[in-house]
Amino acid sequence: MNTVNSNISFLFKKGVSLPERRRLKAFIADLIRQHNQELDVLNISFCSDEEILEVNKQYLDHDYYTDIITFDLRERTSDPLAAELFISVDTVKSNSVMNNSSVRQELHRVIFHGVLHLLGFNDKSTQEQVVMRQMEDSALKNYFHK
Repeated sequence: MNTVNSNISFLFKKGVSLPERRRLKAFIADLIRQHNQELDVLNISFCSDEEILEVNKQYLDHDYYTDIITFDLRERTSDPLAAELFISVDTVKSNSVMNNSSVRQELHRVIFHGVLHLLGFNDKSTQEQVVMRQMEDSALKNYFHK
């Protein structure tokens, strides 16, 4: 098994269908390498709205639901990437309806969104949001159409 891919873990607290996990791990690892970063560890936890709300309150002092919370655990951005992503399966499902996309497509968009944050892309300003969406779309296209 590729040791880089073994540094990526999927943790399922909430049921979600995630086919082709090895391929997804390899794609994420490649995305990280394409941005000249090294991977130490990446844990991706799939949870419920209630669980992500608790994480939001406890660690970020935010009292609202979200589709993803990204924790960059590195001391310096020059260190190999070490992070945790928490993804609300409930919100992903709701967003897929709003965005007229499949749950699978939306789930991958959110995963790639979190990885892109770790690679230095932000989405606070309108311009950053446009760039982030373009990067997500590119990752989705490359992942699903190869």
